[in-house]
Amino acid sequence: MRTQIAGKWSGPAQVTTTKDRENNDWVACIAAIRDRQDEAAFARLFGHFAPRVKAFLIRSGADATLAEECAQEVMATLWQKAHLFDPSRASAATWIFTIARNRRIDALRKQKRPEPEDLTWGIEPEPDQADVLALQQESDQLGAAIAALPEKQRELIEKAYFSDLSHSEIAEQTGLPLGTIKSRIRLALDRLRHAMK
Repeated sequence: MRTQIAGKWSGPAQVTTTKDRENNDWVACIAAIRDRQDEAAFARLFGHFAPRVKAFLIRSGADATLAEECAQEVMATLWQKAHLFDPSRASAATWIFTIARNRRIDALRKQKRPEPEDLTWGIEPEPDQADVLALQQESDQLGAAIAALPEKQRELIEKAYFSDLSHSEIAEQTGLPLGTIKSRIRLALDRLRHAMK
């Protein structure tokens, strides 16, 4: 049994629970993104956390469109700011859901709505082993689907989601018309949705 000291777990060597093992996997994925810009690790994190972040945002009052946009921003932040994650201070899930909560508050401020006083947040109950295996398979499937995109679409998806560039920034960088960029990204996302069905 691990002990808790001042809010931190003692030593990673005594991992005993599925939750601990899963967190260590996510921590390793974030480290791979930080150190190597590892797209497969990002695909695993995206496949697991993006739908949960979106569901959390919808539960907190966001409409589906805003929740989708915020979830994508959260995952882009994860890609860009992986170096800021400190596993001694929070689990991977807590860090990601904290980013989601902050994005939600930012979105409310932009809409000039009152800030929620008590926005409850937290992690979904841990899935059973069959669910964990299914999520890993979905993550692998997403990685393969991204790799299988036509090169022109894949490059734009990478710029939009891995490099966190806006459509305008991509247009400046590539010289492509904004409409072409939007339609290629839309087609790529449609392909990815179909591949994940």
